[in-house]
Amino acid sequence: MNGDEELAKDLGPLAALTIGVGTMVGAGIFVLPGPAVDQLGPLAALAFVIGGILALLTALSASELGTAMPVSGGAYYYINQGLGPLFGSIAGWGNWLGLAFASAFYMYGFGAYVNEFIVISGLTIGPLELAPAQVVGLVGAAFFIAVNYVGAKETGRLQNIIVITLIGILAVFTLFGVLNADIDTLTPIDPFGWTPLLPVTGLVFVSYLGFVQITSVAEEIQQPGKNLPRAVIGSVVIVTAMYAFILLAVLAAVETDVVAGNDTAVVDVAQILIGPLGAAALLLGGLLATASSANASILASSRINFAMGRDKLVTPKINEVHPRFGTPYRAIAITGGLIIVFLVFGNLELLATAGSVLHLIVYGLLNLALIVFREADPTGYNPDFEVPLYPVVPILGAIFSFALIVFIEPVVILLAAVLVVFAAVWYIGYARSQVEEAGVLARYVLERSEELPDVAVSASTAVQPEESDYRVMVPLANPASEKHLITLGSAIADQHDGTVVAVNIVAVPDQTSLEAARSQQEYDAAHHLLDQAQTDAETYGAEVETHVVLSHQPFEEIFNAAKRYGSDICVMGWGPKSHSAPGRAESTIDELAHSLPCDFLVFKDRGFDPSRVLVPTAGGPDSELAAVIAKTLQDQFAVTVTLLHVAEDPERGQRFLRSWAADNDLTGSDQRVVTGDVQTRIAEAAEDSTLLLIGATERGMLSRLVRGSLVLDVLTEVECSVILAEKSHTRTLRERLFGLTHTDPDSMVGTGVEPEPSTPDVEDSDAETG
Repeated sequence: MNGDEELAKDLGPLAALTIGVGTMVGAGIFVLPGPAVDQLGPLAALAFVIGGILALLTALSASELGTAMPVSGGAYYYINQGLGPLFGSIAGWGNWLGLAFASAFYMYGFGAYVNEFIVISGLTIGPLELAPAQVVGLVGAAFFIAVNYVGAKETGRLQNIIVITLIGILAVFTLFGVLNADIDTLTPIDPFGWTPLLPVTGLVFVSYLGFVQITSVAEEIQQPGKNLPRAVIGSVVIVTAMYAFILLAVLAAVETDVVAGNDTAVVDVAQILIGPLGAAALLLGGLLATASSANASILASSRINFAMGRDKLVTPKINEVHPRFGTPYRAIAITGGLIIVFLVFGNLELLATAGSVLHLIVYGLLNLALIVFREADPTGYNPDFEVPLYPVVPILGAIFSFALIVFIEPVVILLAAVLVVFAAVWYIGYARSQVEEAGVLARYVLERSEELPDVAVSASTAVQPEESDYRVMVPLANPASEKHLITLGSAIADQHDGTVVAVNIVAVPDQTSLEAARSQQEYDAAHHLLDQAQTDAETYGAEVETHVVLSHQPFEEIFNAAKRYGSDICVMGWGPKSHSAPGRAESTIDELAHSLPCDFLVFKDRGFDPSRVLVPTAGGPDSELAAVIAKTLQDQFAVTVTLLHVAEDPERGQRFLRSWAADNDLTGSDQRVVTGDVQTRIAEAAEDSTLLLIGATERGMLSRLVRGSLVLDVLTEVECSVILAEKSHTRTLRERLFGLTHTDPDSMVGTGVEPEPSTPDVEDSDAETG
């Protein structure tokens, strides 16, 4: 299986904003004014405004989804999670190829600007005739693909400088336009009528792709709940205002003929208004703008590709990280190849409209995904930012996005339709047997199958993933217990024909950015630990994948990783090393541990010997999970299982235990019913056992492990190893507001423990990942 690292970095608010502005400010004002004015005259400024308004509707939806799910993948990820993998396939391919088309368009514009000061002849290769702009664009594309291949962090620092420089150049340029403006030059404002308005809007909409790219790197943004909406919405508002104001100022200062049909119109206008120095500045600006747009699009495109590999819509092998450069080199190489092909076979307007129409499809689906999340209200959907005027905004965003496609060139619409069909066939033919998540919409429909029309239920069932890979996550940190944890995890995975997901979470001090930590240190120990885990897991016949994750919050990251990797169960160590980082609020740990994303097993390692397993029980879901694990160990290692029930009435206890054993397929086990103090009887029975397997005594077991306040101090007193089992569950509203009292009978099921006050804190009871 694959081994990969999480691409974790830190992006501040300015860096996040410049990803959006840097991408959008390029082609929008340096390349497209000529083609737009040629078809629409001064009314082209309104086309940019309409495009900005449409983008703003989707930006609002993207901001809410981004703060609810700040993970890599952006629009594709939200659609895949909300509408399901069929639409996720359409959105992923559309977003990926749309950005590749846009990158090719930007490099075409880059080539046009280079040809302003270096005259390069075209090139003929057999039947192919490449224009000078294409030739230069191909060289530029190869350069930026190579830069991203060897490491994007250098270009990320440069992006801020480029964008600030561009804004400065354009501000001076606009000032000269305003000083030389003559309103009469703008008349007639609609020399070609209003009919071309929406087709031109479709052409220039490629200028507004940058804002969703911010969400593609959402998990790298500092304080995403605050900075992500500001960056997404702010970039759209800033760029829309710039486009409209600059274009109006230019058209008011010079004759329309100077701009119309000119791919480098702003350079000629600057020559007229400012002179050679102005032309040189705008030429430099055009080069910087098209280059930064292409670079940002290549980076975001490879991230979409990377996210699709993570979700298995394409092969996970595409996620492999380069051992030297630390980049998803396969994703970048594939994206780069597509950009070069598009650049060779496309022209300026075809590349622009192709990028626009594919993103309009994605944006329409994104707005629909927001509606699904709002209406289904799945567990864990808690956005820090909410779309105003819901549901008007996402409905209008979806309608306008799909409607604008109608006004784009038929050949481009046909190209988009072919891609949609291909993406659907790809999902049915390949990805359906690989992916594991059905999506919120499908779950919402199937949970209400009796209320909804049969056709809706049938459609949801028809596109469900064919099989669900059972995934056992094993967080590792301690080499001494690695083999035992992996052995336990492998046994469970093998029982379910599943996969072991071995994760090493490396703690990074708060004072050090994740990017700096990754670039300055070699994590040989982490990789050695995971390599050993992979070898051990394969020894037991289990499939295994490995991940290294850098995090400021290692304990909290266990829960995030369990969600991210689609874990069904997590097998983690319990020892003296705490995951509760100093200075972090206990309420955060409580919140996480009271809403478990999957089943959890916490292993107190005193040697892994499952030959004689003791399972105390008084019924309940956590006790049933313990029974499942006992049955797994019984099947995998031919062990002896003893069931223990502490009861006041032995006869009644015998009836309960026989029934419970039958219900949990453990009828062949030794069954003991005893009376007396629960902890004493468990301790006595454990003397003859090699492994104590016990259901959680209360919800929030993990938080109590961290704080050292378990109810059963017998768990630290017995000499054998201990496995604590707790089922996945969601904290109720009452529990969130008032907490779960330790004397609640419901919180004590699973071990034969009667409700009683908490015992004093136990020693050495902090949770660890190995």
